[in-house]
Amino acid sequence: MELDLRAIRRTGQRALAIAIAGISLPFVMGIGTSVILRHTVAKGVPEAPFLVFMGVALSITAFPVLARILAELKLLTTDLGRMAMSAAAVNDVAAWILLALAIALSGSGSPLVSLWVLLSGVGFVAFVVIFVRPVLDWMARRSPEGEPVNEMFICATLATVLAAGFITDTIGIHALFGAFIVGVVVPKEGPFAGVLIEKLEDLISGLFLPLYFVSSGLKTNVATISGGESWALLALVICTACLGKICGTVIVSLLVKVPAREAIALGFLMNTKGLVELIVLNIGKDRKVLNDETFAILVLMALVTTFLTTPIVMAIYKPARRSAPYKHRTIQRNDTDSELRVLACFHGSRNIPTMINLIESSRGIRRRGITVYAMHLMELSERSSAIFMVHKARLNGLPFWNRKGDSDNGADHLVIAFQAYQQLSNVSVRPMIAISDLETMHEDIITSADQKRAAFILLPFHKLQQIDGSMESIGHAYHLINRRVLRRAPCSVGILVDRGLGGTAQVVASEVSYTVATLFFGGRDDREALAYAARMAEHPGIQLIVVRFIPPQTGNLFLEGSRDGGSVTIIVDANEISADDACITEFRDKVLASNESIRYDDKVVGSRAEIIAAIKSIGRCNLFLVGQAPPTMVLSEKADSPELGPVGSYLASSEFSTATSVLVIKQHDPTADPPDPEDDGAEIYDEPDTPTTDLSRH
Repeated sequence: MELDLRAIRRTGQRALAIAIAGISLPFVMGIGTSVILRHTVAKGVPEAPFLVFMGVALSITAFPVLARILAELKLLTTDLGRMAMSAAAVNDVAAWILLALAIALSGSGSPLVSLWVLLSGVGFVAFVVIFVRPVLDWMARRSPEGEPVNEMFICATLATVLAAGFITDTIGIHALFGAFIVGVVVPKEGPFAGVLIEKLEDLISGLFLPLYFVSSGLKTNVATISGGESWALLALVICTACLGKICGTVIVSLLVKVPAREAIALGFLMNTKGLVELIVLNIGKDRKVLNDETFAILVLMALVTTFLTTPIVMAIYKPARRSAPYKHRTIQRNDTDSELRVLACFHGSRNIPTMINLIESSRGIRRRGITVYAMHLMELSERSSAIFMVHKARLNGLPFWNRKGDSDNGADHLVIAFQAYQQLSNVSVRPMIAISDLETMHEDIITSADQKRAAFILLPFHKLQQIDGSMESIGHAYHLINRRVLRRAPCSVGILVDRGLGGTAQVVASEVSYTVATLFFGGRDDREALAYAARMAEHPGIQLIVVRFIPPQTGNLFLEGSRDGGSVTIIVDANEISADDACITEFRDKVLASNESIRYDDKVVGSRAEIIAAIKSIGRCNLFLVGQAPPTMVLSEKADSPELGPVGSYLASSEFSTATSVLVIKQHDPTADPPDPEDDGAEIYDEPDTPTTDLSRH
């Protein structure tokens, strides 16, 4: 069910040539190895079936195992990963066809019996394609998106699988082959296939699959490999398997103009073995084609070749390489007419309306506007259906729908909104996908931002607002993703606390009517927030309020006594003060003077109570823009998300508001020390918050 024949039909000539070479050479070498084994440890086995079984065992590439390795190495959506997956899919189909041939040849009786088995198998496949597939297509059409799938359809499909297995077992091939053919013809469009996988995977992945591996392990008697000859044969089989698959793949890859390093990495990736390999070996053992010693040798060969794949590929083709340096890494810049590139990340449908409305409000009126890379962050779980997502992955742009743009044919509803928005606006939107486990998902975000030369990364807050107004976390792992991105990002970062900016639907440009408030305390991050606010103010539907907080005449900024009577001084560099004054002056001269929809206020405040009162006096607004680390005190007694900063944490708390969204911005600092590669940044904000104390500017 995870094998999409349409994807195989779209396989390019290069991938097809690589797949054929990756099957042919190891198959031929497997036949050569079988001759040696038949004269040593496999005496007396039937010749023709043994030749085919050995060829199949050495030429297989494990499609699901390869997909997971590529995802873990961050190569799934690269050219290398796409080519490897396409070639592996072709290899998978060829392996099943060769397996059917081997099983037919291994049957007892005359050659006429084997011919009858083969012809019966071909007839069965034709019957499934002609009669069963239309029925499954009808079921899929009767299962529209957003509605539950009829349970009778699920039961009928499973009954069909059992019947197909019984028929092929009766024919003399194997029950697995019948089930496989039905799975291949199940329509992959719409929710039907996904629901079917969800119904099956827990039982299969959690119980049957481990039992099958245990069964294979119990059948593997390593003690049968004894003596120098047996160990030499094991080494010969491993070398033959590796040389055949790797050399065949590398040679053809080089011939079709694949770079040398990628060609070698592709060779090792295609050498991955897995479940289908064990199926082949178990069937061969059950059919008495493989004896105990040969079976043990081939199982160890499969283990060794698979274990070698990841470390060797990491050494040869280091994933997530940094791209060349680029100029614009912040929103604040001298060249204000340059293009703004934004990497907007989202986990699910809840994040999309507010992000689209924010992007629409930020597009500006410049000649070169805004380009948005909409990245869907999808968790690569341990469940087998995670491989189902691989079929949706395309390089740089069309991960969710096919290249013909048919939105009814396998489209992902999460991205149709971005597609529709692009057609209705002047914003260039390019969908992307990151399929990764949550612990390393930040690497996908950081690498994509670097490769796309993004100036701003937009992240969703790890908490979602509930009906009662409270914020509930979707998981600590998502919290850590944001922290790690903040720590390592190659550009400015914004964390969006979503409280329904513009409602739950996309707002067209002519109907945008938001009030945006920017709180300016000073510092690099607040200057970045003000630059973003200036861009938003260009939209005719945006009313901007800018409030600058000024320390009292005593020279102390936001004076507040600490609980223990002491004080802590935050020293603000004189250059920062000068930069703040220059930023405000430029904003007032260039932006405020030419835009009547902007209101600017100076607030003299010296305590936490005065700051909170000044913020509340702004009145009702739709969005707050604040810096992540302004030189001020903690405003909220309870701050469980310190990465939002002292002001952002207060604005995101339910004690302040349940209706106003908040965008907390951290400006990229090129002079900051680079993060330690060993430090994932997860704990960087776990120190106690700055106490409520006296603060002074010097």
